[in-house]
Amino acid sequence: MFYKPKKLIEIKYTSKAMTQAPQPNPQILKDLIRVEMPFGKYQGRKICDLPAYYLEWFYGVGFPKGKIGVLLETMFILKTEGLEYLLEPLKNQ
Repeated sequence: MFYKPKKLIEIKYTSKAMTQAPQPNPQILKDLIRVEMPFGKYQGRKICDLPAYYLEWFYGVGFPKGKIGVLLETMFILKTEGLEYLLEPLKNQ
C-alpha cells in the first residue's frame, strides 16, 4: 500500500508589503552631505566626511536611534560597499 499525501494548502500573500519593494528616499542622500555630526569626536563635520573607521565603530556598538542613526548607517553602507561616488553629483551642486 502506497502513502498518498494530503492535498497541499496554497497560501496567497496579498499584503502590500509583500508585493511592493521599499522605495529609496532621495532626501537621505541629500541629508548625508548637509547634516553635520551633532556629537562626539567629529562634532560639526558633515556625515559624508566622517572617516570609515568611525562608522565601523558605530556598526560595532550600535547606531544611535532616530534620523542621525539612519544617516550614519546609510553612510557606513555607502563607504563599505564603495558607493561614495553616488554623493559626488550632490556635493557639486
